[in-house]
Amino acid sequence: MTTAVLFSGVSRHFGDVRAVDNVDLSIKPGEFFAMLGPSGSGKTTCLRLIAGFDQPTAGHMEIFGETVDGVPPNRRSVNTVFQDYALFPHMNVSENVAYGLMIQGVPKDEQESRVAEALELVKLSGYGDRKPGQLSGGQRQRVALARAVINRPKVLLLDEPLGALDLKLREAMQEELKTLHRSLGITFVFVTHDQGEALSMADRVAVFNDGKIMQVASPKEIYQHPSSRFVADFVGSSNILSPEFTNSVLGQAAWASLRPEAIRIVAGGSGRISSRCVSKNYQGSTSRIALDAGGQSLTVLLHDGDESIEIGDEVALDWDADKVHIMEDQS
Repeated sequence: MTTAVLFSGVSRHFGDVRAVDNVDLSIKPGEFFAMLGPSGSGKTTCLRLIAGFDQPTAGHMEIFGETVDGVPPNRRSVNTVFQDYALFPHMNVSENVAYGLMIQGVPKDEQESRVAEALELVKLSGYGDRKPGQLSGGQRQRVALARAVINRPKVLLLDEPLGALDLKLREAMQEELKTLHRSLGITFVFVTHDQGEALSMADRVAVFNDGKIMQVASPKEIYQHPSSRFVADFVGSSNILSPEFTNSVLGQAAWASLRPEAIRIVAGGSGRISSRCVSKNYQGSTSRIALDAGGQSLTVLLHDGDESIEIGDEVALDWDADKVHIMEDQS
């Protein structure tokens, strides 16, 4: 089966800095793939390598079975949507969207029909005569998307495309991007540092740190079965259990993760362990309770309305044994 994007031992070094360090990666045709990690983790450099804006120091790359080592961006079947949209302010919406077709020498009548089709796809029919300055942030993002897909790329690269939007608009655009992905059926490669965004949108997620991929899996697998302390701590919110603690409660001395929502506070002191409430953070529908269980820090989520626990209270905790995940990487 053809792979949409293939990295084989790919590295990109800038002097002594290993921005990407011996990465192996295979992205499937048609999947929504997220590259997730903190700033400087290597995810954006990987995206630039796919786009052809940068070249690897070592290793081999393919896009749909074709070697792209040394191939310039304009000869790759990919397009990129940037966080700042990169629209031409002096051009109207239709001219911005048609720019790539114009460069390719596509006939004017075909340009017009494809622009109309692209604008309809992103729900901007009737906006063709407006300038970017007359549009909202979400509308400018849609124009950038229309411009990127009008050339019918095999791979659409999205570099933090929702980072400049406010929370409510960002959530709405997440749904629109997923709808657009289903409509087009092409491969999306999405770079983000937002864990919730990656988990809610992607078919699979690669978690990056220090130029390496720490784990590649479905969002559910990464959330429920993180491979390392870094992944458990970075993706969502997890209790990292020390080997001493897991040995005391499970009889197995190993680093493990336990998600806050998996812990129950039980009445009457009948839980697995006792703990003391050290802080309480109200978050609307839930409250985050920080606990000290004999030196092991734990966080528990309480649903709205359960406000009986106060700072300093002694509480008993319990959980289902299968919710404790022993991590593969014990380093």
